[in-house]
Amino acid sequence: MFLERLAGDAARVRAHLLGAIAGEDVLARAMRHAVAGGKGLRGFLVLESARLHGFGAQRAMSAAAAVEAVHGYSLVHDDLPAMDDDDLRRGEPTLHVKWDEATAILAGDALQALAFELLCDEALGAARLALVQSLAVAAGARGMVGGQMMDIAAESAEAPLTLEEITRLQAGKTGALIRWSAEAGARLAGADPAPMRAYADALGLAFQIADDVLDVEGDAATAGKRVGKDADAGKATFVSLLGLAGAKARARELVEEAIAALAPYGGRADGLREAAGFVIDRKS
Repeated sequence: MFLERLAGDAARVRAHLLGAIAGEDVLARAMRHAVAGGKGLRGFLVLESARLHGFGAQRAMSAAAAVEAVHGYSLVHDDLPAMDDDDLRRGEPTLHVKWDEATAILAGDALQALAFELLCDEALGAARLALVQSLAVAAGARGMVGGQMMDIAAESAEAPLTLEEITRLQAGKTGALIRWSAEAGARLAGADPAPMRAYADALGLAFQIADDVLDVEGDAATAGKRVGKDADAGKATFVSLLGLAGAKARARELVEEAIAALAPYGGRADGLREAAGFVIDRKS
């Protein structure tokens, strides 16, 4: 049931996002390629958070599409030879492989700009400026990009990162957009985002630990991307520091923390509770 709900929301958000990409030129086709697949978890969190706070999911659609646009751009740039140098993403050739590096850079840039255009949708109401400002923070130097920079710096550092440092890195690189997504419904409704922030912080870290586990145990065909690259690069990860069993145990603890944070919402938050379990049970 949850997977069907996730897939349904992902399809609706993706259709909205694809519809916002105008034209049939190379740039437009590359942008659509970049956002054509994926689980759509961030967009789902926006819509579910909106439902939870009494703000219609359809009215929140542009906010959900915006965060998926930013996520898509981040993956395109992360896959570039200067970054992670990946040739497979979501079971398809990465954008710079399918086209070229210049097209990949520009498509990523265009998706980032499109996200902020989407957040100007009047359907989002009075919260539009708050959404723009908070997404800029989440995606920038104090969030996702800052975490990515820490990740790059760690590759040439004399000593591997500690557990505390990896946790801080991932709170930016992975967690910041998840946090923004989960808080979006509260912002849209003018409600206190604190419970959703606590939920998202635990969820985001569990998501990243699950990614580290998949890099060890996953299958490239199922995951839709290259696996084993962290060990090949000698990177410190939650698995390398906690061990495989320890990492899985920590992820389960975080899921319980995420679920506990939803207590103020009662049974209305069951979809978000299921999402918490999904992030550590997924295969891709």
